[in-house]
Amino acid sequence: MKMVEGQLRTTDVTNVDVLEAFASVPREAFVFSRRRDLAYIDEDIDISPPNGPGRFLMEPSPLAKLLQLAEIGHDDVVLDVGVGTGYSSAILSRVAGSVIALESDETLAKSAADTLSELGYDNVAVVNGDLTIGCAAEAPYDVIILQGAVDEVPAALMDQLKEGGRLVAVEGVGNAGVARLYVRKDGLVASRRGFNAAIRPLPGFQRQPAFEF
Repeated sequence: MKMVEGQLRTTDVTNVDVLEAFASVPREAFVFSRRRDLAYIDEDIDISPPNGPGRFLMEPSPLAKLLQLAEIGHDDVVLDVGVGTGYSSAILSRVAGSVIALESDETLAKSAADTLSELGYDNVAVVNGDLTIGCAAEAPYDVIILQGAVDEVPAALMDQLKEGGRLVAVEGVGNAGVARLYVRKDGLVASRRGFNAAIRPLPGFQRQPAFEF
């Protein structure tokens, strides 16, 4: 597939499982009809619901690099935060054991559930809920991935990582964005820098300005 060869391999995505997952999932199925001809463009794709906050499918390259950074195993349980129409969860379903696909917008959550079910991604469960608090009912998770840039990762999500669990997220807006890998070990969470990434923000994760007298 041209997307895999032209957008992923050329940006240091080498994990065979990740490459095969991207090759097998029809991205156009997760793009609304008005933008379907842009499904494989090397950019974020607008999937914003009517009257809702701006939402986007993440550009393929940074998404693939985040999955590669997380080192997902075939038996891992993954929490996918902010799934939109479900494309990322379909990709994850091919590299993980099971996926909890968390989406706060009801319209997008229904679209994700319908498309994933129609295409037979039966190891994905879509949950409609607040992205910033995760899905504690299904925790702990081996991997948590955030589908958009954030100012900071809430403690509630960190608390849902199991021992040895990994969380990957892009922190910072625009060209200041940096992908980071968080790992829970001995009850503590440590992080390291992954790569630079400029992706669209995930609504609800903006740091509140401090009150000044």
